[in-house]
Amino acid sequence: MKEYDVVVIGGSAAGLTAAITVRRFYPDKSILIVRKEEKVLIPCGIPYIYGTVGSPEKNLIPDASLEKNNIQLLLDQVDEVNRDKKLLGLGSGQQIKFDKLIIATGSEPVVPPIEGAGKDNVFAVWKDIDYLNNVLDQVNQSKNMVIIGGGFIGMEFADECRKNRDVNITIVEMLSNCLALVFEQELCKQAEEIIKGSGVRVLTNEKVEAIVGSDKVEGVKLASGKVIEADTVIIGIGAKPNSRLAQQAGIPTNQNGTIRVDRYMQTAADDIFSAGDCCEKVSFFTQKPSNLMLASIATYEARIAGANLYKKHRVNEGVIGAFSTVIGDAALARAGMSVKEATENGYDIVTGTAEGPNRHPGCMPGGRNLRVSLIFEKGSSIILGGQVLGAKSGGELINLISGCISQKMTADQISTFQMGTHPALTASPVAYQMSNAAEMAVKKLKG
Repeated sequence: MKEYDVVVIGGSAAGLTAAITVRRFYPDKSILIVRKEEKVLIPCGIPYIYGTVGSPEKNLIPDASLEKNNIQLLLDQVDEVNRDKKLLGLGSGQQIKFDKLIIATGSEPVVPPIEGAGKDNVFAVWKDIDYLNNVLDQVNQSKNMVIIGGGFIGMEFADECRKNRDVNITIVEMLSNCLALVFEQELCKQAEEIIKGSGVRVLTNEKVEAIVGSDKVEGVKLASGKVIEADTVIIGIGAKPNSRLAQQAGIPTNQNGTIRVDRYMQTAADDIFSAGDCCEKVSFFTQKPSNLMLASIATYEARIAGANLYKKHRVNEGVIGAFSTVIGDAALARAGMSVKEATENGYDIVTGTAEGPNRHPGCMPGGRNLRVSLIFEKGSSIILGGQVLGAKSGGELINLISGCISQKMTADQISTFQMGTHPALTASPVAYQMSNAAEMAVKKLKG
């Protein structure tokens, strides 16, 4: 039986980041990651396997950082956590003893109880290389594809699968708009128009009733009575926490299955912490439960958990939620609350919007329109959220907005912050969208 100071279960975004953080804070500790996968996929990159990237093997998290940080790796499956004896039982029959444990077992795709969901060529988005290679083989042969779910997974799969293929693609979304759980309606509609412009069919306010066919899928039947021809179905309606190990060990979980943790990412069990999709989250704004699952949140939590194993160094203030995606050539991004969420949670708000080229002059190479909308609370004038649409540079700008939210900056502070600009890199300092959107809100606040 081998013994380690720190053992991390799971080697994806949360597990890897947690282990590296432990090494930085506690350089003398022995650290082991236990994971069952020989190679680890980049979760957010999975849709791009089917277009831009081209294969699962090109979408991997490298293991070089493990050796660099003197972190041991064991390829095995953890079957049991004995919290009292501080032992892990492995599938190989081995036992591992730990002093501190971090559970970072991630999430699994949600497969709804749809009649026929078990037929051949019906796929959920499992994080497994062989499985995703089988999906790729089928996608390459497909003539009629149906994607169930119009969130990030569904929209990105549709956008990528249409590339270099003669395939009919239909997205079926039960809500009134694709991406409706993330963006304001105006952005949702623009995203739908972009995806439709590439030849993808979008059906909203439609619910899948059954997947029809003999052994293989032949069509998708909707509650409205429509039947869509299909030889391939992708189910992309979300994920659920993988917390089985914690539950089996008697570590408390919530009703949705997430592992309960405190502000330091510690579970109810002594010396056992958790981070990533498998553990609970609360909103930065309301401290109410949040269902957000993002790799960026997982690494945020992992940096807190890893730092706090032997001494309290960091506190989890709650999830802000910073999202981004690309549909066609347009970036769509959001951080913090939407107008709807802010209003529903009792905030009295004002908004400010500014748009223009992301280069100056706009004819510079790479120049594209970029629109920024910001939300502020009346009275305090503190930023609550923001959305970005247009140029791909918005993918980094949304991170700046998230940083402003985390520091509770005001509209005045954002409108007067000192930015670095360059004709080939950014918008003009006169028309910089971030500060001008804040200035529009200031005008309303002072009005």
